[in-house]
Amino acid sequence: MMSDNQDAIQLLNTAVIKSKERKLNSSYEERLSKTCSSPAMKSLELAVNHLAEAQKISRDQAAIQIVETLRELDSIWNDYVILEGIGKLKDILKNNVH
Repeated sequence: MMSDNQDAIQLLNTAVIKSKERKLNSSYEERLSKTCSSPAMKSLELAVNHLAEAQKISRDQAAIQIVETLRELDSIWNDYVILEGIGKLKDILKNNVH
């Protein structure tokens, strides 16, 4: 019985992964095209040029600095949200125990 269960679990996990892969493969080109033609992308291009000129660095270096800064901001806020959620869960658990 246990092996039947394990087979079913493996089969379902594989199906979940394959369905996600199929969805991603069909949409990434469209998403990339839409994103690259957005007004925000044009603004980022201007920001890269401005930073390169202001810092006397290459456009490649400027683009990397901008991307790394955005990633760091995203990481900071993700950590903050996770910590807030953990804090709320601790409060809920503490109140339920007493």
